[in-house]
Amino acid sequence: MTRPRPSTALHAARRAREIDELASTEVDVLVVGGGVTGAGVALDAAARGLSVALVEARDLAWGTSRFSSKLVHGGLRYLATGDIGVARESARERHLLMTRIAPHLVRPLGQLVPAVPPVSARQVVTSAVGMSLGDVLRRGAGTPSSVLPSWRRASAGEALRLAPALAPGGLRGGILGHDGQLVDDARLVVALARTAAGLGARVLTRLRADRIRSDGADLTCAITGEGLSVRARVVVNATGVWAGAVDPSVRLRPSRGTHVVIPAERLGNPRAGLMVPLPGSVSRFVFALPQQHGRVFVGLTDEEAPGPVPDVAEPTPAEVDFLLSTVSRVMEVPLTGDDVIGAYAGLRPLVDTGGPGDAGRGTSDVSRRHLVAVSEGTGAVNVLGGKLTTYRQMAQDAVDAAVRHASLPAAGCRTHTLPLVGADAAPGTTTADRTAPPSGTDERLWAGVVARHGAEAGRVVGAARTRSAATPVGHLRIARAEIEWAVTHEGALDADDVLDRRTRIGLVPSDRAALAAEVSEIVAEAAGR
Repeated sequence: MTRPRPSTALHAARRAREIDELASTEVDVLVVGGGVTGAGVALDAAARGLSVALVEARDLAWGTSRFSSKLVHGGLRYLATGDIGVARESARERHLLMTRIAPHLVRPLGQLVPAVPPVSARQVVTSAVGMSLGDVLRRGAGTPSSVLPSWRRASAGEALRLAPALAPGGLRGGILGHDGQLVDDARLVVALARTAAGLGARVLTRLRADRIRSDGADLTCAITGEGLSVRARVVVNATGVWAGAVDPSVRLRPSRGTHVVIPAERLGNPRAGLMVPLPGSVSRFVFALPQQHGRVFVGLTDEEAPGPVPDVAEPTPAEVDFLLSTVSRVMEVPLTGDDVIGAYAGLRPLVDTGGPGDAGRGTSDVSRRHLVAVSEGTGAVNVLGGKLTTYRQMAQDAVDAAVRHASLPAAGCRTHTLPLVGADAAPGTTTADRTAPPSGTDERLWAGVVARHGAEAGRVVGAARTRSAATPVGHLRIARAEIEWAVTHEGALDADDVLDRRTRIGLVPSDRAALAAEVSEIVAEAAGR
C-alpha cells in the first residue's frame, strides 16, 4: 500500500507534534540551521529517502539568507577576480533555479553599466568584456537567451528609459546585461523548507541546539524552555556565521554587506538595475536594484566584521554614506540620507583558511568557495562559506559527506531536477491555479500574489477564511490571505515572523509601524483556528 505524501504545510500544531516524535526516535540526519543552506541540506537528504530533522533557534531565514541583494548571480564578478570554478558553478546553479527548481521565484533583471563621465572608458569596456564572458558561461550552463537575454549596448535614450534618474549630461548609453533576481530571498528558504517537509522532513523552528554530540544533539525549545535530547546518525552544522558557536574549531571571516532602501519613484521607477563601478575598480560595483512594493535596494558593501556575531547586523553610517555617494556619481540629482526609508545588513560566512595568502587581504578578495568537512571535535559535518546562488551544490556536497561519514543507505542526489512548492511542476500545483484571479480581485494585487507564490496563488486566496482575503494589507500589494497562509502553511509562529521574513514589510520601519496591528490581528485569527 502506498503511503500518502506528507503535507508541505508548516504550522504550530505540526511543529508540536513533530517535536514530540523527535524525542522518541532516531533520525538519519539532523540539520542545525534554518537558512538557505540548512533548508537545502534538509531537502537534499529527504529527497534521497533519509529521515531528516531541521532545527532552527529562531525562524526560517533569520540570518544572512534574508539580507542578500536578492540576486541569483551568474558569476560575472568571480570571472573578474579569476575564480573560474565559482563562476561556472554559479552559472549552472542559476540555470537550474530559473528553469527547473524555482522559475516562479526567479526572473531576469536587466542591469545597466552607464557610460557617463564618472565611469571611465576602461570600466565600460571591461564591463562589456565581462558580460561577453558571462554569456559564454550562460550558454555553457544551457540557459537560453529566451530566459536570460545576451548582453548588448544600449543607446542614451534607452538608458534613460531604463534608469530615468541617470544624469543626461554626457550620457553615451551603456552596457546592458541580465542576471537572475529573486522576488525575495526569504521566500526561497521557506519554499525549500516546505518542499522538504512534503518529503517527510521535520522542520522545527524556535528549537536551539545547545550542544552537538557524536550521536545527536541537546536542544532547548525557545517557547517553553524545555530541553530535548535528539538522537541522529549524523549532524550537519549549517549555521552560517554562527558555526563557530556550534563547533569552536570553525574559523570564519565574517563580512558585512549593507543595503539601503530607497523609494522607486525617487529614481524614476527604474525598469532595470544600475551597476555603478567603484572608482578605480573593474570588478566591484554598487547596485541599485528595483524590487517589489515600489522600492529600490542600493548595495552593497564588503566590510570586515570581526568580534562577536550579533543577532542582527546593523549598517553603519559610513556604509550608508558610501552607498549613497557611489550611486549618486551617475545620477542627475544625488541621493541624500532623507531618501533612505530603510537599511539592512547581513554577514557573509566567509571561510578563513588561515593560509599565508589570507593575511592582509580584504574580505572582498576572499573566495566565495564553500567548504564541507567533518569536525574532529563534534563529529558533525560542517558546511561553510559559499553564496546564496550555490546553496544547492553546497547542500549536495554536505549530504554526500554525511552519507559517507555515517554509512547511510541513501539514493543519489536529485535536487537538480526537483521543483519547489509553487513551481508549475511541483506536486500538488497546477498552472490553472494561477492563470486567473479570483472574482473581484485587483489585478495588480493578484500579480503580486502570483509573483510570491507561483502556482499556489489560487490556493493561497481560495483557502483563506480571514475577512476580505483578497484585499491588500494597508497600502502595500500584499493580500490579507497571504498573512493567513504564512501562519497555516509557511511556519510563521507570530506577527514578527510575518512582518520581517514572510512578507518583508519590516524592511521599511514606517511600513512596519503602520501595518503591525493589522498583521497581528490576522495572525491571531489564523493561529486560533
